[in-house]
Amino acid sequence: MDDDFDFPSARNAAEEMEVEEDMDLPEVDPILKVGEEKAIGKSGLKKKLLHEGEGWEKPSSGDEVEVHYVGTLLDGTPFDSSHDRGTTFKFKLGQGQVIKGWDEGIKTMKKGEKALFTIPPELAYGESGSPPTIPPNATLQFEVELLSWTSVKDICKDGGIFKKILVEGNGWQNPKDLDEVLVKYEAWLEDGTLVSKSNEIEFTVQDGYFCPALSKAVKTMKKGEKVFLTVKPQYAFGENGRPQIGDEAAVAPNATLQINLELISWKTVSDVTNDKKVIKKILKEGEGYDRPDDGTIVKVKLIGKLVDGTVFEKKGHDEEPLEFKVDEEQVIDGLDRAARTMKKGEVALITIQPEYGFGPSESQQELAVVPGNAPLLYEVEMVSFEKEKESWDMNTQEKIEAAGKKKEEGNVLFKAGKYQRASKRYEKAVGFINYDSSFNDEEKQQAKLLKISCNLNNAACKLKLKDYKEAVKLCTKVLELDSRNVKALYRRAQAYIQLVDLDLAEMDIKNALEIDPDNRDVKMENKLLKEKVKEYNRKDAQFYGSIFAKMNKLEQVKSTGGASKHEAMPMTIDNKGAIRHLRALSSATAKTRDCWSAVRTAVMAGLRRVSTRLASPVKSKTS
Repeated sequence: MDDDFDFPSARNAAEEMEVEEDMDLPEVDPILKVGEEKAIGKSGLKKKLLHEGEGWEKPSSGDEVEVHYVGTLLDGTPFDSSHDRGTTFKFKLGQGQVIKGWDEGIKTMKKGEKALFTIPPELAYGESGSPPTIPPNATLQFEVELLSWTSVKDICKDGGIFKKILVEGNGWQNPKDLDEVLVKYEAWLEDGTLVSKSNEIEFTVQDGYFCPALSKAVKTMKKGEKVFLTVKPQYAFGENGRPQIGDEAAVAPNATLQINLELISWKTVSDVTNDKKVIKKILKEGEGYDRPDDGTIVKVKLIGKLVDGTVFEKKGHDEEPLEFKVDEEQVIDGLDRAARTMKKGEVALITIQPEYGFGPSESQQELAVVPGNAPLLYEVEMVSFEKEKESWDMNTQEKIEAAGKKKEEGNVLFKAGKYQRASKRYEKAVGFINYDSSFNDEEKQQAKLLKISCNLNNAACKLKLKDYKEAVKLCTKVLELDSRNVKALYRRAQAYIQLVDLDLAEMDIKNALEIDPDNRDVKMENKLLKEKVKEYNRKDAQFYGSIFAKMNKLEQVKSTGGASKHEAMPMTIDNKGAIRHLRALSSATAKTRDCWSAVRTAVMAGLRRVSTRLASPVKSKTS
């Protein structure tokens, strides 16, 4: 196998090192002590630390920074000072609003830090200077104190929407595409003309409202957060603009908007089934983090309606709450799945499509008839739920009993053709007894037999569900406990045949027949395997034979055509360029020859494998 790896030559390694050295690595801010001076970047900018700042955060491109500064020429002549004006200076970092030396230097500073920057003309005013105070090609010095900054984020990473936080929000969550948000906003043109305003408006994030910027922005906000947005045309109304609508002013083509936006609240909406056929909208948040799982007994209040408002079911409002066990088909599938996602005390509106409701047939319910293929609306309150006892709360005998119970439930579901649900029962059963270090010898033996039985039955489920890789894993687990288990060998062989691992299937069938030569199922599988082997041998022979013929043809063309091309090539002996070209061509020809040789070897190996399989069909002890 080692011969298959291509190791780089010394020359290639050197070339790779040269490439790595040429890569542009991100600049690292210099670490300075007070009084120390170091270069920033490679353009001649220097920074001398005069006073340490606070913390570790530094402003980013787009942030609005506030500074005090004094600017002087190298001879000490002052030309500008915010102190003399009696006011601080504010600007947006990295937006070209100041000289480049400032943009590059101030982003290395912390809050409260004071530094002296020496800025070369290329990062200042260049050849032209700034008459009359700054001469051409002048190196400048600025003593800068970074007072504070307001975080301004480029939320789309393309300069289209800048967000400045005015009031921090609560918590850590942000709305998602399906969520319904309640916002307050005002939008203006850059000249201050009011374009649109709403005290409270509710919309689905993915559907948006007013302009694309609102949905983009709310996905980055927390509850109660207030922001100021600068919105470029691509996230406003673009090249077409927007005409006047009622009292709202028109927006000219390619206009930039300024928007004050507040995220008041939102309702979390989730796709329960990941196919948008069971949608849950939370009307009231529940308590804690715990939710029901399979086998949990839940108590709910509910009202079921058709889309026209007709109530067909009402439970728990004038009587005891509806009680059912999760994943036991005691309610419609969509309601069962939604219940698993709810917390205690949660109230939700659940929209269920017919596939997860009553299906294509008409259904008589408590208060009305539900037509076939009818979408359903349920308002559900999770009153309480009681989960099954967890394995860590059980003693060893209880674990074995619980595993046996789950296994029997799985058997019932398997016989009913409900393989997915049966598989989950078998997995749960094994989960109770997987760790048996505290079991006595008799309990360990019981647990071993249960593991073998459940994993075998689960493998049968996986074969029905066409999850062949998982079936192989489950059978392998059984064989680790019982290496002579014929059922495990048989079912793993079935999976290997479907995965076209015919050699491994042959090995399992051979071992199974050695243990039980008269097993009818294994003999039938052996017959199927023989047919599969013949089919794949025939296909392989055709495939490799076709490649081999094409390779021979190509080699013949190369041997006859290559020589004539070389003879026709004009060459001057003392022409160094021609000699180099000939050497390169020779090297390329050698590499191509090596490549064809490797392919030829692989094809021949494939043909040998085919011939071996044709000469040695699968045999059973009884054949």
